[in-house]
Amino acid sequence: MAQNIYDNPAFFEGYAQLPRSIQGLDGAPEWPALKGMLPDLTGKTVIDLGCGYGWFCRVARELGATDVTGVDISEKMLARAAELTDDEHIHYQRSDLESLALTESSVDLVYSSLALHYLPELDTLFNKIQRALNPGGSLVFSMEHPIYTCASRQGWLSGENGERFWGVNQYQNEGQRVSNWLADGVIKYHRTLGTTITTLIKAGLTLDEVNEWGPTQAQIDAWPALAEEAERPMLVLISARKAQ
Repeated sequence: MAQNIYDNPAFFEGYAQLPRSIQGLDGAPEWPALKGMLPDLTGKTVIDLGCGYGWFCRVARELGATDVTGVDISEKMLARAAELTDDEHIHYQRSDLESLALTESSVDLVYSSLALHYLPELDTLFNKIQRALNPGGSLVFSMEHPIYTCASRQGWLSGENGERFWGVNQYQNEGQRVSNWLADGVIKYHRTLGTTITTLIKAGLTLDEVNEWGPTQAQIDAWPALAEEAERPMLVLISARKAQ
């Protein structure tokens, strides 16, 4: 089972202060790129894996989805999502994504934002998603980029000539990483980009786009802290689909 760090009071309180928690998708700089990867949601059935506060669930309805399910392991996240939602066509479900049961050929879009790097393996989930998608259905997700997750110690390093670069190590050494972000002992899992892509292909999904996301200059001008994200990709955005 993946670690339920979001129900840790210190982590939850820290997460609540992030722009993406306060402003929703408007506070997530990668959202315009992710939105551009979505299929037409008019009349579609959607499931959001790791839905958090339910921001995407509500936006999916605005984009025309007729039925949306948000799934999360965190009771605190789901309670907040319920507080923010007044829509009988949005349903929330508590489940660990590793043990999640999905009905075959039941959904048109599976979406996930910044959740899959908490899972120790993706093979089982991707196979479940492939079976759950209707023919032509899509999987769109974001996760921490492996050049970011690979480092057991992350930070700016100085080269021999004084140049500065983002230090990474152990890229080929896949597995558990522990960091102190918002709370001590946050467990994530590193896998190479090749492993993630190969796992998707083996599950029977066809890749449409792989976006090693970085901010635009306009975003950096509006939010200078994003300049760091232009030095190396922190996120990777991926879309795939099931054959018709």
